[in-house]
Amino acid sequence: MNKEEFYQLLEARRSIRKYKPDMPPREVIERVLAAGMQGPSGKNRQNWRYYVVTGKKRDEYLAYSQKSWLGIKDILQQRLKPSLYQFTERFFFTLGDAPVLIFCYSHNTPDERYHTSIGSVYMGVENMNLACFVEGLGCCTMGAPLEIKEDVDKFLGVDQLPEYKAGELELLCGMVIGYPDHAPPKAPRQLEGRVTWLA
Repeated sequence: MNKEEFYQLLEARRSIRKYKPDMPPREVIERVLAAGMQGPSGKNRQNWRYYVVTGKKRDEYLAYSQKSWLGIKDILQQRLKPSLYQFTERFFFTLGDAPVLIFCYSHNTPDERYHTSIGSVYMGVENMNLACFVEGLGCCTMGAPLEIKEDVDKFLGVDQLPEYKAGELELLCGMVIGYPDHAPPKAPRQLEGRVTWLA
């Protein structure tokens, strides 16, 4: 990949909220996960923890997705046009028919600062976003599971782990992954006031 192709990749990435039902091959999902473990991490702790949900378990999560919608719908209703609001609501009730869910956790410990730990995981999540695009997949990173963190922890069985009981394992976001079934426009990047140069 040359320099131009790299920047085209960044510009071409989209958040996808409508998917074909086809299940991606496991080896493709494993490559996406491997990309998520190629990012930098504080003190090289590689503290990301990924939970992959498919099949019947994925279908069971729909009830939780619908519950998470209740925590954000009022804010979105104020921010979105009615047609986009309705589309987003449908997404939460179906997850866009995406066949793969990934829940991303950070293993936080006292030997690293909190924000460095969670930042390390988010860098891995961005790697997965880009890997999905290269693999011909779509994805959407979701903060909505944080509205029901304890429910998600129990759903995944994470709450039974020793590191969770020690207060060290934290859900940061979810992702839906699959083959795109729409090509949404990309929101214009807002550049004004985002960068300050000092010399």
